[in-house]
Amino acid sequence: MKWLCLLIGMAGLQAGCVEGEDTMDGGDGMNWPFFRGNASLSGYTDRSLPRNPSLLWSYKSGVRTVSSPIVYGGTTYWCDKKGQVRGIGLEGKETFIYDLGSPVEATPMVHDSVLYIGRMDGWMSAISLETCDTLWNFETMGQISASPNRVGFEGRKAIVFGSYDNYLYCVDERTGQEINRFESGYYLNGAVALWKKHVLFGGCDSWIRVIDCKTGMRTDSLLIDAYVPASPAIRGDYAYVGDYAGDIYELNLEGGKITRQRKVFVATDEGGSFVSVPAVTNDRLYVLSGDRHLYAIDRIDGTVSWKYLLKGRVGESSPVVCSDKVIVCTKTGIVSILDAKSGVLEWEYDTGEQIIGSPAIIKDHFFILTAKGTLFCFGNN
Repeated sequence: MKWLCLLIGMAGLQAGCVEGEDTMDGGDGMNWPFFRGNASLSGYTDRSLPRNPSLLWSYKSGVRTVSSPIVYGGTTYWCDKKGQVRGIGLEGKETFIYDLGSPVEATPMVHDSVLYIGRMDGWMSAISLETCDTLWNFETMGQISASPNRVGFEGRKAIVFGSYDNYLYCVDERTGQEINRFESGYYLNGAVALWKKHVLFGGCDSWIRVIDCKTGMRTDSLLIDAYVPASPAIRGDYAYVGDYAGDIYELNLEGGKITRQRKVFVATDEGGSFVSVPAVTNDRLYVLSGDRHLYAIDRIDGTVSWKYLLKGRVGESSPVVCSDKVIVCTKTGIVSILDAKSGVLEWEYDTGEQIIGSPAIIKDHFFILTAKGTLFCFGNN
């Protein structure tokens, strides 16, 4: 494999999350290891955004990407369509580069100084951030377009991901050896969301499936009204997923089963499709709709607490709730911060470039990656 590696100042990387827990790696607030922050893809963090955000720096790679940024030990990582994994330190300097030799669209995941990433040629790769080397490769027969996830069961830790060959794979995180696989009958395009030792995912065949990662067996499934363009988001024993028709479903999970389901938000004639992942807090859902609105929806009665009309096309970027604020990006390139309770706009920034990925948030900073491969770092001046 063709490769190039540059590695500077990798000391201080943090150890990772406990198996099966919905946590971020480390305890110092410097990590955002999944594209939605945690393995449940909830899009919620109790970290606060900077009080008066200012652009601290920007880094231009000049190579297009559809990845979201992830952060580990204060270094931001992503991969581009040429297959180059980049790491940009907290001062805005390139500290890591690794050439996979194959185009990549997926967002990486990182745990315990190892970066896991799927490639368009069908391989899942594990890359050591400390030695700048490939630890293992696992081959599938179709492209891998979504971020992997991580699950633990009976002392074993595994990486879980889907492929366009119609299989969901569960492989040992240390060796890359296959533990099991599940055939969905349709290609897997989105990231799976973790619930205990199970994962949930939807698809273009309109089915939502629950898979036991220990056995590789489906424990339940649900056919909904339209196809599911994005991943579920889970909080506690409840999963939320939006469909292309403009409905949002709430699924109650018990014992590996979907015990109850309802539409917590019903599509309207004026509404749009949901192509991004919801953000879930204790009492609300925050969803970005194709009608250009960001909606705050009460989880109990499904009422719209507020909605905010964003500027330009919304695209696939997913909102993130940071304590009492919501940060959201549009495909047009505008980053907005709103009060989570009232929906009042508090801050806005126009990057001038398309944004497809979701934000990454660490202590005192947040990061936005554009489709042109420009990384913006915001913090307090």
